Amino acid sequence: MAETLNILSEEKEGILYLTVNRESKLNALNFATLEEIRNIFNEVVDNKEIKGVIITGSGEKAFIAGADISEIAELNELNARKFAENGQEVFGLIENCHKPVIAVVNGFALGGGCELAMACHMRVAVANAKFGQPEVNLGIIPGYGGTQRLTYLIGRGKANELMMTGDMIGAEEAKKLGLVNHVLATKDESMAKAEEILKKIMTKAPLAIGMIVDCVNSVYIPEENGYQTEANSFARCVKSGDYKEGTSAFLEKRKPIFKGE
Repeated sequence: MAETLNILSEEKEGILYLTVNRESKLNALNFATLEEIRNIFNEVVDNKEIKGVIITGSGEKAFIAGADISEIAELNELNARKFAENGQEVFGLIENCHKPVIAVVNGFALGGGCELAMACHMRVAVANAKFGQPEVNLGIIPGYGGTQRLTYLIGRGKANELMMTGDMIGAEEAKKLGLVNHVLATKDESMAKAEEILKKIMTKAPLAIGMIVDCVNSVYIPEENGYQTEANSFARCVKSGDYKEGTSAFLEKRKPIFKGE
């Protein structure tokens, strides 16, 4: 990984651990941190040693408590559009990554932090986690994809309520709404759960995992025929060595050894 100032990274047993490390600022996302995330995920795509990613925040108080307000306060109409488009592009890299990405959410996941967590393929929350899109309190709206992803994940009515009131919800309510996959008592337990999920996924066919990402994301692209994306992706899987290995292993009653080819 390229050297970073605001993100700690460690690769272990095929999992890349990313920790947003601005604890004194409650891990708020500034321009520099977003660029570091962009650069990291551009590397993840081509790094064959990395099979999955876990993103979390440093300390116990916050996953990411939002975007950096000192930077938002300097925006005008022209650069505000670029500000939003840049964040959407970076989070799109996470959402479209062909390797599974799990957010381990500790403490506050507000504004840009909630948006980053929603861009991940799954979310595991510590019991103290708080989710929200409180941008209306600043006279603005979510700009990094929050209006779209929150609506997809929890439905129009509840998404409207949370974004219009700026209210926060706890981890258990987030799980009931479908925003969170699992809730664990501590951060250590949450990290262990994320690792458990990734290690199970890592035993499956990598090409098929990437195709699932494409097909699931196509559900939310109005101009795309998701069924056709599925059929095309299915056909691409059948061309792969992983398909031959998977079917052969099943018939031979052995565990498959997938190579992502």
